[in-house]
Amino acid sequence: MGHGWEGVMLKLFRGKDFVLTVTGAEQVTDRYRRVHFTDGGLLAALGVHPTMWVRLWFDNAGKPHQRAYTLVDPDVATGTFSLEFALHDGCASDWSRKAEPGDTIEATVQGTGFEVPDPLPERMLVIGDPASLPAINSLLAVAPKLPATIWFETSHDTDRELPFRIDPGRHDLRTIPRNDNQLVEDVKANLPAFLEDPAGAFVWIACDTATTRALTSYVVKELAVPKHRVKALGYWRAA
Repeated sequence: MGHGWEGVMLKLFRGKDFVLTVTGAEQVTDRYRRVHFTDGGLLAALGVHPTMWVRLWFDNAGKPHQRAYTLVDPDVATGTFSLEFALHDGCASDWSRKAEPGDTIEATVQGTGFEVPDPLPERMLVIGDPASLPAINSLLAVAPKLPATIWFETSHDTDRELPFRIDPGRHDLRTIPRNDNQLVEDVKANLPAFLEDPAGAFVWIACDTATTRALTSYVVKELAVPKHRVKALGYWRAA
């Protein structure tokens, strides 16, 4: 399958292509699925960093469609990792539901990167939702003894059963139902209490594009957290 103009642009920006092979899959909740892969040489060629992600290419009614997913449990020695899918209507979710051992899918790596905050903050401040949970888990593993407060937006009751990799002694998980602007309002009401020193803070935001944009603007402009101490990425667009 060709990758269309998006594939051309990724090639221009030195995107690297690989073919992944499915080795298995498991249904984590009714709305969350994990698929296991061999990596086609990806990890040996590029290495691993926290929150590392790849773009998968799906067939969408005959047209190429790419979506990005964070690596879960990447193992360079075995050349394996998993990807987790927050299920909804769409070709990516449909593919994950049907994935069986031996199936292959094309992947491109371009644009992924992460720098560990230096110096480390006293507490990480994390804002996300089911789509960014694999990245959240990877982020928390960067400094597992570091306290963190996580605002996590939920859309369904089963979202509370998702595979959070948190230490209850260090990580404060706050689930916020997706309802109008509730996540933004809760963050604005409570996050400032953790910013005794905005210059030394670290805020990580990965929600839908509109929410990510609103919270990033708030944290940088109103709370005066330096841009280099904020990592933000819109993971999806709300319909």
